[in-house]
Amino acid sequence: MTTLLNIPPSRAEYVQAPPPKPTLRLKRIHPDAILPAYQTDGAACFDLHAILGKDEVVRVAHGHPKDFRIGWAFEVPPGWVMEVHSRSGHGFKHSTRLANCTGIIDSDFRGEMRVKLCLDADVYCKPLEVRHGDRVGQARLVRAEQWHLLEVGELSETARGAGGFGSTGA
Repeated sequence: MTTLLNIPPSRAEYVQAPPPKPTLRLKRIHPDAILPAYQTDGAACFDLHAILGKDEVVRVAHGHPKDFRIGWAFEVPPGWVMEVHSRSGHGFKHSTRLANCTGIIDSDFRGEMRVKLCLDADVYCKPLEVRHGDRVGQARLVRAEQWHLLEVGELSETARGAGGFGSTGA
């Protein structure tokens, strides 16, 4: 399908319209929730924002993981899963990550999403300070088919075999 650009008819050009984006349904659980959004046209994930009190500051320190409300429930379509990831800046600047490394939101879950952060560095690392509206995670949708699991006596042979845990080099 082609779309006419909004330019004078004498210079009209036709271009290929981008495919429509799929829609993810969200339910606001908290009135102060900030709508998740992609920050750039090339972003793979949309950002998730913490809900805190107006002047509240939460410090994520070594040995003291913190749980943050996001204020949204998601309707992940069947055959898909929502993966929740740490933000790269948290890892590189504060040694902070999701407590479970990667969160999984199944397509049949309809509760409020939460993000739990923990600091991996030693006690001398500066804690991450989080305020209302700060981005505490990022999420994306990925296809996730359920497979039939079949127990067998033998698996097919490969060149690698059972080699793992560094068997192909450092």
